Amino acid sequence: MIAALVALIPTLGAFVPVLSDRAGRNICSISTGLISLTAFVLLMTLAPGVISGEEVGFRAAWIPELGLNFSFFVDGLGLFFASLILLMGLLVILYARFYLASADPMGRFYAFLLLFQGAMLGIVLSDNIILMLVFWELTSLSSFLLIGYWNHLPESRQGARMSLIVTGGGGLALIGGMLMLGSVAGTYELSEIIQRRDVVVSSPLFVPMLGLILIGAFTKSAQFPFHFWLPHAMAAPTPVSAYLHSATMVKAGIFLLARLWPVFAGTEMWFLVVSLAGLTTMVVGAWIAIFRDDLKALLAYSTVSHLGLITMLLGLGTRMAAVTAVLHILNHATFKAALFMSAGIVDHETHTRSIAKLGGLRKLMPITATLAIIASLAMAGIPLFNGFVSKEMMLEEASHTVYGGMPWLFPLLATLGALFSVAYSARLLHATFFGETRFPDAKHPPHDPPLGMWLPVAILVVPVIVFGLVPGLAEPIVRLTAAAVINGELPNFYLSLWHGVTPALVMSIIAVAGGLLLLAAYGPIEQMRQAAPRPEAKPAFERTVRAGAAGASGLTTFLHNNDLSRYMFVIVLAVAGLGAAAFFNTTHGGGTADMLGMSLPAMVGWLALLTACGVAVVRHHDRLLMLIVTAIAGLVVSLVFLQFSAPDLALTQISVEVVATILMLLALNLLPKSTPHETSAGLRAGHGVTALFSGVAVGALALSVLTRGYQTISDYHIAQAKPGGGGTNVVNVILVDFRGYDTYGEIIVLGIAALVIFALLDLGPKARQAAGAMARPLSSRSGEPHPIMLVVVTRVLLPLALTVGIFIFLRGHNMPGGGFISGIVVAIAFIMQYVASGYAWAHDRRRLDGQLMISAGILIAGATGVASWLFGSPFLTSTYDYFHIPLIGEVELASALAFDLGVFLVVVGTVLLSLSTISRAEAIGDEMEQAGTLPKPALGPEPAASQPAAPAPFARERQKEPV
Repeated sequence: MIAALVALIPTLGAFVPVLSDRAGRNICSISTGLISLTAFVLLMTLAPGVISGEEVGFRAAWIPELGLNFSFFVDGLGLFFASLILLMGLLVILYARFYLASADPMGRFYAFLLLFQGAMLGIVLSDNIILMLVFWELTSLSSFLLIGYWNHLPESRQGARMSLIVTGGGGLALIGGMLMLGSVAGTYELSEIIQRRDVVVSSPLFVPMLGLILIGAFTKSAQFPFHFWLPHAMAAPTPVSAYLHSATMVKAGIFLLARLWPVFAGTEMWFLVVSLAGLTTMVVGAWIAIFRDDLKALLAYSTVSHLGLITMLLGLGTRMAAVTAVLHILNHATFKAALFMSAGIVDHETHTRSIAKLGGLRKLMPITATLAIIASLAMAGIPLFNGFVSKEMMLEEASHTVYGGMPWLFPLLATLGALFSVAYSARLLHATFFGETRFPDAKHPPHDPPLGMWLPVAILVVPVIVFGLVPGLAEPIVRLTAAAVINGELPNFYLSLWHGVTPALVMSIIAVAGGLLLLAAYGPIEQMRQAAPRPEAKPAFERTVRAGAAGASGLTTFLHNNDLSRYMFVIVLAVAGLGAAAFFNTTHGGGTADMLGMSLPAMVGWLALLTACGVAVVRHHDRLLMLIVTAIAGLVVSLVFLQFSAPDLALTQISVEVVATILMLLALNLLPKSTPHETSAGLRAGHGVTALFSGVAVGALALSVLTRGYQTISDYHIAQAKPGGGGTNVVNVILVDFRGYDTYGEIIVLGIAALVIFALLDLGPKARQAAGAMARPLSSRSGEPHPIMLVVVTRVLLPLALTVGIFIFLRGHNMPGGGFISGIVVAIAFIMQYVASGYAWAHDRRRLDGQLMISAGILIAGATGVASWLFGSPFLTSTYDYFHIPLIGEVELASALAFDLGVFLVVVGTVLLSLSTISRAEAIGDEMEQAGTLPKPALGPEPAASQPAAPAPFARERQKEPV
């Protein structure tokens, strides 16, 4: 459980700095630091077990059917990265307290920082790869927020967008690769996948799987050709750069390569792709860094180069290269974070990061200069600093590497990368801290910052010096971590400053001398570089984004043009095409079941249905006639249900038809009499052919199914309805018990539909004007809008209908009925009141709120399901028992009755809300007409009789014709 808490505490604690921000900057930073410190202390309680080789972790089932478990494990690699994330986070929190200006919202910054910290911890401690993917995407989102923290700056917004697009796109590829990996390995637990190398490597999906995973890792760790996003992310505040882009986020891809090293390392594709990508990134990033004028841009490209170095080492696939990679991860995190913070101090004090405007700061800022010089020398790989040790080990591994039959390629390019590293490090030092002082006349000359800003840098410089002078002190950390990476026996090695005269030492000397010579010839080389053509990543990226956006916009405009007939045409045509392809690519046999005989009533009903469908096709523009033929079709369908002994369905169908017909009649009162003719004859002919083909296909499919023997689950439901659900009405037991979860989702959808109707006819100022414009004029209505006979009859039928509804509700578990049917019956009673007496009369006497009824129904149905948890049963599990009631006798009561009550309330509430909203819109039109404020429709000119061209759709829709 502790392993899970370590990952979740920063994420769950992200709201603390937001709440504590008003208490002051100190309280906000202290509370944020305590959250990270708490997670680190918990992590350290696991360290003894990890060091002793125990299995430390936590696992809980989440969605086991999908292979998704809430599982974490801590080994040497996870402990190393988690410690790095938390300790570096504490230093960044301290640094940010003094770096951020008073105008910067500190609570928001720390909240984003903790959210990112929790996501990174989730990545390095997750045992389940699907859970890891969740945290992986969370790092992309939280880093987007951090990079764009200064959202008033265009470069911050652009950098955040670029990082999100690149890393998010890589994340999509990673999802595919990891799902393939889990499927091939037969498990989604990392600790088990690592042990199944042979199964993974021998899979036919190995190449695409590894390719997708590498895309995800390369994009996150800014490997060539995805390296361009990292420098543009430097628009973020310096604490973000120090944390995300030197110690944590960009190391996520490196971590993934290290975690999967036991599975993929040693294969040909791993060696060829990973090692070359890393070596290319190392050289290209270092070369670009030499010529950057912005301090953070120089450091950003140097970060890209060092990430390439680590990637190259992991790609070599040897155990010693893996050990070297671990050591350089540690070294790079310390000196690069110190350098980013030093650059932030320089920017904070001089208000510029341009190298051309800096110089001589060692005299003005001696503390900062000393710390930055030490970190820069480590970055250059100069002896007595930690970067020298890992650089020498890297060169040693490169000197033994043969790539594509070329033993000189890796030694040459690795030496060249190290040479460039010396050059940009020396330029950084010389141009910033040495040379002529550029601030002689400044009113407030630069000076060293407060202790809170340079103390984190000093803390980071300590291991730079200690591990440089006595490398053996880092050996326990390296051994513990490398053992987890290799997942096997470690090679014989020891960390030392002197290993004798080796090829690596010669290569290192060449790199240092060559780097200094390159810096001496910087001017001419820069001129030649400027004159030579070179690709620029940002413009190319922007062009790609614009082209993609334009293409997506064009495709969206073409497909999503608000033409429902086109949508239906494409959907039906696609379904019919797939069905036809399946039909003509298989063999067929005749049906074995006998056909039923045709009776006269069935033939009459069939002809009525066919006639109604034909009239709907020919006269679909006449809205009132369409409503009538639709009702006829519904009536015939209900008769079919009766024919096949389905009284529940027949009763439901008839009730729904009554309610739907009346509501649509009321809605038609707000619409023109006919719909506009919007499609050409040719297009209608194409639609007709498609509809005919699809109808014949569906009919043939139905006939094929009905004339063949098949197994159904009906027998199970019939047998279990009484003993399992306590009811003899199988349909109702299925709805409220066996498939209660489906019904619960359906009533939620029904409630949402009612609320959407309410929202669409929301009676704001504009909606009131629209309602008035649509309502049928009073002058066109009957002189007696509320006939006295209809009024009297409805007053008498209301209590009777309510009684019938209650009766149908109570008997529904054993006989035809139930919550849905009773709700429709009761709704009909209320509809009669609105129709007979009018909106005003019914509204004044309304005691039921449709929205509250919908909410209460969903809550009651949900509470019924939750109540089963209290008895250790799954959601919506029902029970029943028999009770003796005086004077009545023994009765059966089922818990599903409460669920049915929720269905009843949702149905009644939905009808009332829809009825009330539609009626109210018409009433507003009456009020506006009586007050003389009814707006006149903006009608276009009528077409000539000889030219029956249809007016614009919206103009036709506003022409009022009484229905």
